[in-house]
Amino acid sequence: MTPFTSLSMASKIPIIVSLLLLFFATTIRSYEDPTKKTMEEFSGYPTTETQSCNSDPQSSSLSVDSESLQRQIDELSTFSDTPAPSVTRILYSEKDVLARRFIKNLMGRSGLSVHEDAVGNIFGRWEGSEPELPAVATGSHIDAIPYSGKYDGVVGVLGAIEAINVLRRSGFEPKRSLEVILFTSEEPTRFGISCLGSRLLARSQALSEALKKTVDGQNISFFNAARLAGYAKDQEDLSSVFMKEGHYSAFLELHIEQGPILEEEGISIGIVTAIAAPASIKVDFEGNGGHAGAVLMPYRNDAGLAAAELALAVEKHVLDSGSVDTVGTVGIMELHPGAINSIPSKSHVEIDTRDIDESRRDAVIEKVHLSAIAIAEKRKVELSEFRIVNKDPPALSDKSVIEAMQFASQQLNLSHKFMISRAYHDSCSWPGYSHKPEEYASIEDIANGVKVLAVTMGINS
Repeated sequence: MTPFTSLSMASKIPIIVSLLLLFFATTIRSYEDPTKKTMEEFSGYPTTETQSCNSDPQSSSLSVDSESLQRQIDELSTFSDTPAPSVTRILYSEKDVLARRFIKNLMGRSGLSVHEDAVGNIFGRWEGSEPELPAVATGSHIDAIPYSGKYDGVVGVLGAIEAINVLRRSGFEPKRSLEVILFTSEEPTRFGISCLGSRLLARSQALSEALKKTVDGQNISFFNAARLAGYAKDQEDLSSVFMKEGHYSAFLELHIEQGPILEEEGISIGIVTAIAAPASIKVDFEGNGGHAGAVLMPYRNDAGLAAAELALAVEKHVLDSGSVDTVGTVGIMELHPGAINSIPSKSHVEIDTRDIDESRRDAVIEKVHLSAIAIAEKRKVELSEFRIVNKDPPALSDKSVIEAMQFASQQLNLSHKFMISRAYHDSCSWPGYSHKPEEYASIEDIANGVKVLAVTMGINS
């Protein structure tokens, strides 16, 4: 989950490439030189002229069809439940199903063999000359939170398909198979679970069991919603989705930055060294309702004010951590009954906190919990729930992946820097918007990211 956006369509927006595993090697000229030696070290086998991604970054062999890619981004954005420029595409909705069909068609046109699993993760595979080897994978998501933009996740899917096209046009033939993945439900919008598809691929038995009891805000079960979209047919056992250990040798994700750093520093490519550890918390307070005019202030047990005070406590504890890398957000606050002249009898709060330091993040969570207890006592309301929905560890990029990305950027003469991704992923911002309609990245910067992705995919295939 990384972002970018812009209010000015003429602005240059850098691209960030998130690396979540390890991968490949483009083979180049057969004479002994430092470039060849580096690529052989990454790939583990000799380079040959027959597998050639020319090392010259200006070579026409690395040609991105920018016009077609921009057209695809624009067309995909039309599959939305809200009007342009916003995009709303919720898991298993009609628009989501149509968008999936659009992606599968593009995969097929690019010569990829396409298949889907029981929850709708979509795979487009380019078979390598040694298909028994673990494949190299890349991809992202296309679901979109309400009133967001058209680039988040989408660049990582459409850009991955175009990276395959770039390699094909260059004459490259992979040793390992290359696979483009569209992950199901990276956003938690419908069922409150982020990275649903990728968690199941990572063999989360706990999630598989939890989904049997999971419903959305309309009380539609996960499995009923999936079946209406054409998935999970006649089954609630999702073990078929689980990916075997060692199935992939590496995974990369091309993504917008979702922050202002690259734009402010005038840098084209961000190479991710680590992804911050996110945690999600759900909190419920229960008090006493009443008429807004009839119940005097000293006699109130206001669940709404308890929620508001907790939101301020989240901010305080995050700032008190002393680190700029610690962040916290109260993204959902719901009051019942929700009438202007009624004292809230119930409140529901959802908190997102994350950090690159797991222990520091967990310390913030504990302080928030203690604050919730103290607030409930002070305001004479009941803390009916304080539940940690998920608490993930930070993800570190493999050193070889980082070096491969750096090598690709250097070969393409693209400025780059090492970065921590504080957005969450299944892993170019101006002035730093994401998850908003103003989200924007220039096609020139997207094309640069696609080239880096293509070269890096070549390196370990």
